[in-house]
Amino acid sequence: QVRLVESGGDSVQAGGSLRLSCAASGDNPRHLYVGWFRQRPGKQREGVAVIGTGDTYTTYADSVRGRFTVSRDNAKNTVHLQMTGLKPEDTGMYYCAAKRPDAAGPILMAVRFTYWGQGTQVTVSS
Repeated sequence: QVRLVESGGDSVQAGGSLRLSCAASGDNPRHLYVGWFRQRPGKQREGVAVIGTGDTYTTYADSVRGRFTVSRDNAKNTVHLQMTGLKPEDTGMYYCAAKRPDAAGPILMAVRFTYWGQGTQVTVSS
């Protein structure tokens, strides 16, 4: 079993930055693909970024590429999402999710992820 706890959500002005963190604990958390997903008001949950078990593989949604950076600190079992150039449309609940490596790889599909955190709220005002 794996437990994920997000932190770092806040209210910021457009153009600002935030760093979200996802702390993992439980069964071998270093050997997990970890993704960030968000649910914006009135919209379905969508993938934002995912990182493989090391730092060599990352992928991003088109809407955040170039503004968001996902990274992991395996010594601390933590994955970060650095968000810069925030826009009002980035407002939403951000979730950390994880899954064991599988044939599908670290893809941005929520249905492929097994473990989920409770979420952290990000609000960007114009």
